[in-house]
Parts: sequence; structure tokens; C-alpha cells
Amino acid sequence: MSIATKTGDAGSTGLVGGGRISKADLRVEAYGAVDELNSTLGFARSICTNVDIAGWTEQIQKTLFRVGGSLATASDVKREKPLMLPEDVDHLTQLVYQIEATEGILADWSLPGALRESAAYEIARTVCRRAERATVRLLESGEPVSSEVLAYLNRLSDLIWLFGRLIELNAGIDARLRDETKAGPNFSRAW
Repeated sequence: MSIATKTGDAGSTGLVGGGRISKADLRVEAYGAVDELNSTLGFARSICTNVDIAGWTEQIQKTLFRVGGSLATASDVKREKPLMLPEDVDHLTQLVYQIEATEGILADWSLPGALRESAAYEIARTVCRRAERATVRLLESGEPVSSEVLAYLNRLSDLIWLFGRLIELNAGIDARLRDETKAGPNFSRAW
């Protein structure tokens, strides 16, 4: 069977479990953004020299296939076991706590671009936030969305931000946006 099925030539695509929808549908936008996130993380991983971060990224990429699968499943399809589980979110949360406990890790705004590796993760973080916004739009349109999917994307953007900060810390780079002379409130570091 060829990848060129020609079934999407008129602007529709198939969902997991059957049925076709417009390629401009909010559901397609959401799982398409997750697909883009996975590719962006793949690029970041390909240039990452930190073995731990590269390994964590690969595991996240595998999980993102389940995130995308959950979003790409027709709303009337019932599964015996959900694709996303609370343990998926818990795993990311534990990694966030682990990296936040690293001595010297940045706890304020950062300026992207200090290092090629960390900049690649910054791009992935912004794509992750876009995937999260697309998923929220899908949910707000009345379509069912797994709460674990939304929590996973939210936690993942925090973790990706921390990956960049850990890479910079290990390289001895200070990418703080502000210094001691520019005080201000600590906003959400990962937006």
C-alpha cells in the first residue's frame, strides 16, 4: 500500500476509529501541532550532547505519539484503556522537580539563543505551547479531550524550558534576561 492514498486530495483526513473530517478542523490542528512538536523535539535531541536530556526527550517523543493518537481518535470511539494515563503526567512532574532541585538552575526569565542546543529546546517549548492552545480550543469547542492530554502538554512545556536551562547551566552560560539591577516579579518561567 502506498503512502499516497489520494484520499486527502480534497482536503479531508481520516480519524482513528473511522470517519473523515476537514484538514482545517480543530482536532486536526491539535494533533498536527503535537506532530510538529515531536519533530521539533527530534531536532533538539539530534543536537543535544547531554545524554540524560536526550534520553528523556526520546521517551517524551514516544509518549507524544499517544498524545497525538488520543487527539486523532474520533469522539465516538470508546477504548478499553485510555491512551494517556495520570502516570504520564506524574513522570514529567517528577522530572520537573528533579531539574528544579539542581543547584544554580535559573529561576527567572531567560533569553533564548545563548546556545544552539538550548535554543532548539526553546523552539520546541513554543511549539508545545501552541499544541496546548490548539488542544484547549478543541476542548472549548465542545469536543471531548482527555484531561491527561492537556495536563501533559502543560507540564511538558515547563520541562522543555528546564531542559534548556540545564543545558546552559552545564555549559557555564548565563542566559538570564534580568540581572540584580533589574528586579521584578518572577513570572511563569515557561510562559
